[in-house]
Amino acid sequence: MLKRVINYRDIWKFFVEISTWTSITLIAFLLRLDGDLSGYGSVIAEATLYLFFLKSLSIYWFGTFHQSWRNTGFRDLFSLVKSVSLVSAIFLITVIFTRQSYGIPLSIPVIEFFLSLFVLAGIRVGTRFVLVYWKPGKIKAKDPQRILIAGAGESGNMAVREMLRHPEAGMQPVAFLDDDKSKHGQKFLGLPVVGNISDMEEAASRLKVDEILIAMPSESGKVIRRVVNYARKTGAKYRIIPSIYDLISGKVTINQIRKVDVEDLLRRKPVQLDTTQIASYLEGKTILVTGAGGSIGSEIVRQAARFNPSKVILLGRGENSIHQLVNEIEYHFKDLNYFARIGDIRDYVTIERIMDEFQPDVVFHAAAHKHVPLMEVNPDQAVLNNVQGTRNLVNLSVTYGVSHFVNISTDKAVNPTSVMGVTKRISEQIVQWGATQAKSNEVFVSVRFGNVLGSRGSVIPKFKEQIKRGGPVSITHPDMIRYFMTIPEASQLVLQAGALDLNGSVYVLDMGDPVNIEKMARDLISLSGLEPDKDIRVEYTGMRPGEKLYEELLTVEEGTAITQHEKIYIAKSVDFIEDLTEQLDHLIEVSKAGSVDEIKLALKQVVPTYHYKPKVAINY
Repeated sequence: MLKRVINYRDIWKFFVEISTWTSITLIAFLLRLDGDLSGYGSVIAEATLYLFFLKSLSIYWFGTFHQSWRNTGFRDLFSLVKSVSLVSAIFLITVIFTRQSYGIPLSIPVIEFFLSLFVLAGIRVGTRFVLVYWKPGKIKAKDPQRILIAGAGESGNMAVREMLRHPEAGMQPVAFLDDDKSKHGQKFLGLPVVGNISDMEEAASRLKVDEILIAMPSESGKVIRRVVNYARKTGAKYRIIPSIYDLISGKVTINQIRKVDVEDLLRRKPVQLDTTQIASYLEGKTILVTGAGGSIGSEIVRQAARFNPSKVILLGRGENSIHQLVNEIEYHFKDLNYFARIGDIRDYVTIERIMDEFQPDVVFHAAAHKHVPLMEVNPDQAVLNNVQGTRNLVNLSVTYGVSHFVNISTDKAVNPTSVMGVTKRISEQIVQWGATQAKSNEVFVSVRFGNVLGSRGSVIPKFKEQIKRGGPVSITHPDMIRYFMTIPEASQLVLQAGALDLNGSVYVLDMGDPVNIEKMARDLISLSGLEPDKDIRVEYTGMRPGEKLYEELLTVEEGTAITQHEKIYIAKSVDFIEDLTEQLDHLIEVSKAGSVDEIKLALKQVVPTYHYKPKVAINY
């Protein structure tokens, strides 16, 4: 049972509000009767007492005494209007029906209504002004930085409010820029919109701007890149409000304003999710996430937590990553009913025990060995983890009647040239086999996408570390391109794909346009305030074994079919294998023996499109 907590601040606000509102009754009589209350003493007393009870009930019913006067907004004022209107309406009706007995002028309730709104709203607005904006004791920066805001939308306005509230931060907003011509010449929070984004250089010079703030959290990377190019020409510093994925709370604070990163130049429009469809298979269900401590697995946990699952089982082999995720859940998702389990998906007995204990409804399979060069050196571990581990999970999911099994795959599974890629291709085939064993209400699917920005082992953290060390930044090949997606976007689309209920499908996510890796590296050097090839050298190291110049999302034989979601397609896979069980048994047996060439030969027998060069010396 929840304990009732006495909030003495609310009691104080209730007392202030009722005493102020009650006194307004007397003021209304004084104003209407020009200060002459003779003959109205008993009438005023009865009316005041009658209204005291009405007002007390109204304050309690609408909860206006719970409002934070420091953070008063339109919703709070609207509740106040409803409270005052109800009391005034009842008072007016009472006066109409008792006019012959008491002789109260009809104008009294009207005067009291407007006075009450003015005074009670004034208390709130005045309190907010004093506590938030005025604060005579507030420390102000001696030489505040003059800030030009690129973007006069909601985020830009919220950022300006934060700057005005916190002058001690040393940020003085001076003007907006926005490409929406209807805003030109207007003022927002007292600041003018002085032109288009393309006018940035001239505006920054004229207004003596020290810093540019890019307030466009929902814009694409293409737009952000254009704004950054303009900002560089001004010679001023420039920072950005994070993408919409980082602003789940809907509130921009000064602490969230940061330097522009390469992820901002690559980001795309936010994903529009069908939350009702996702909730239909996650809400109230038991969810198992393998690889829960990894970049994708942990984000799937965060996203799934929004849909009120009954339980979430965090399964991972690394105790440190699971421990970090548990700490995050304890802080950010206190109501999430979770269970942390350390286990290896290759260990059939352990996984079976977990499946038997929790009887999951939904499985998100994100556990995998994914580093291409490492898996070239250790193909046996790639097979045992990516193939045998997936096989264990699929078999047990079929046995225990899992309703939705979603396998995380990769574009490297298409026409694979690496051990990692071919093992992930086989994992897709295993899931398709599971789909043939599933009951009519069960769904087994794979979701295929490219590189994920900021994931462990991805290229951007590597480049940042090289820049931090002073270079050089190493590029394998100047023409190498890759598809990129943010971790939240990929995870959200994984959840959406699971809701499409097309059993046996291999979904392909819309990855947008491919990105040249060298251009990305040079952007990252520039964003670090350095000049490529001058401050930081860019060197070419040559392609590593298993790498391709570009990744494909589909084979030549595969086509795509559209789904009801604009960013998710279905790959029309043609490589389902009837004797998959026998081939997997042979592959796993060979892998346990450990011969690199024999393992690769066995992999090619399962996936004929796998291209590899035997007996290649590899130093990782």
